[in-house]
Amino acid sequence: MLTLAATSPTDPSAGYEGFIGWILQLMETLGELGVGIAILLETFLPPIPSEAVLPGAGFLAYEGRMNFWLAWAAATLGALLGAWIWYAIGAALGRNRTRRLVGRIPLLEYEDFDKAEAFFAKWGGVAVLLGRCVPLVRSFISIPAGIERMPLVNFTAYTLLGSGVWNAIWIGSGYAFGPAIKPVLEQWSGVLSNLVLAIIAVLLLWFVIKRVRRLLKLKRDDQGRGEPGERQEEMARR
Repeated sequence: MLTLAATSPTDPSAGYEGFIGWILQLMETLGELGVGIAILLETFLPPIPSEAVLPGAGFLAYEGRMNFWLAWAAATLGALLGAWIWYAIGAALGRNRTRRLVGRIPLLEYEDFDKAEAFFAKWGGVAVLLGRCVPLVRSFISIPAGIERMPLVNFTAYTLLGSGVWNAIWIGSGYAFGPAIKPVLEQWSGVLSNLVLAIIAVLLLWFVIKRVRRLLKLKRDDQGRGEPGERQEEMARR
């Protein structure tokens, strides 16, 4: 049976080396509230993946340095708050203006909005539930729900259920694999930190390059037509 914290807490000062140790120490310092803030930020900064934050919270819960259920509740409320904000934006601005807003956010594209809209059009309210498990889509699935004025009670229930299950899976995995992860981190946290930093750098570089290349291509296409910005505005009006 899952307990609120590990039965044998460790000395927080006996941390781990490198980037991993810094992240775990930062999460412990910020506490469960920090987990919720990180998930809230993910709603607006998709390159910050919840899959990288939540297992760390679970591992800290295993070590007795964080409360499992409070971390889960904070993460779920953070996801709900972010979803409410995008829902309100969609309801207030409508489709075209919201689409233009998303397209003008650095490193985001109209296509991100279109994917979320198509997902919602296909699945309806269930898309809000399932979309919580899909990167990028989970950040924007609230927008078409707001545009279509999905009942707020239903929207909230779907978001809480989807986010709650998703967060429980990832926090639970960090907790469950704690006994296997801990000895590895104690011996290899420095090496693993360098590996994690390298992977993060490569993924962020790939993400930025992909988005910048697409934006430059759109700009060249517009210039070739002699109508700068028309293509993007045309897409925004659809």
